[in-house]
Amino acid sequence: MGILDRAAVATLPLVPGPLMRIVAGRYIAGEELEDALKQLAEYRSEGFAGVLDSLGEETATAAEARLVTEEYCQGATALADRELDSYVSIKPTHVGLHLSEELAHECYAKVARHCAELGQRMRVEMEDRATTDGTLRVFERLRAEFDNVGIVLQARLFRTPADIDALAPGDLSVRMVKGIYLEPPAVAHTDPEPIREAFIACTRKLFERGAHVALATHDGGLAQRLLALVEELQVPEDRFEFEVLMGIQHHLWEEWRDAGHKVRVYVPYGRCWRAYSTRRLKKNPEIFRHVTRQLLFGES
Repeated sequence: MGILDRAAVATLPLVPGPLMRIVAGRYIAGEELEDALKQLAEYRSEGFAGVLDSLGEETATAAEARLVTEEYCQGATALADRELDSYVSIKPTHVGLHLSEELAHECYAKVARHCAELGQRMRVEMEDRATTDGTLRVFERLRAEFDNVGIVLQARLFRTPADIDALAPGDLSVRMVKGIYLEPPAVAHTDPEPIREAFIACTRKLFERGAHVALATHDGGLAQRLLALVEELQVPEDRFEFEVLMGIQHHLWEEWRDAGHKVRVYVPYGRCWRAYSTRRLKKNPEIFRHVTRQLLFGES
């Protein structure tokens, strides 16, 4: 990260709400479910599938976690009603993992059952390393009960290859990511190339055990290496797809779509948009600088 980018990141806590909301519009569909559904419908018209995410983490009470659960069930129903090729993706602490694993399992199971009735998938997301063990335990319980539940694994964590080996045999759906949570060097890769190498090694493991893998990246060079791996292992098209974040590297989505690969866009919505946007901007501070120039100087 260059000097200008570090300076942009340092100013994020001071950015006024209205300006931050304009910047956040790059990454977030809006505050309401209807905003996300409209965005997903627009992406469908462009040939992209979707992922629906309601922003939020670390609910304060079990009652709040159950309200989040109902929101996801409503979202899944709306996806079915509009015939959108999309699924819901849920953070574990949003449905109470930090309160208890039993609560998280209860909430996830309700959504998984509802999605199964609609013919949809559901994905258990992954947060920082403090929640990894609990998330995997809940996922394995769900996986024993439902066949429509997937997981997220993070390449940057040293433990991930062992976690893949420890997952029970059977059908497996994984979104492979580099990992947005910046972990200490004692437990995680911190430099870009080792993270890329770990991503490829983990993806190889997953393909070799027959998993369906969502390749979540905006790194064009890494994507080319992953496609070479697909060719080497002769992985069929229905066993992988690209997953991308709304607002990031749209030209890559089009390139992969036009090459015949499935591309799925992660569309978040909700009122907890500032925290999410801050994380995204810390990874891509040049976007903040670009939007600020547009607003102040009319530059394109």
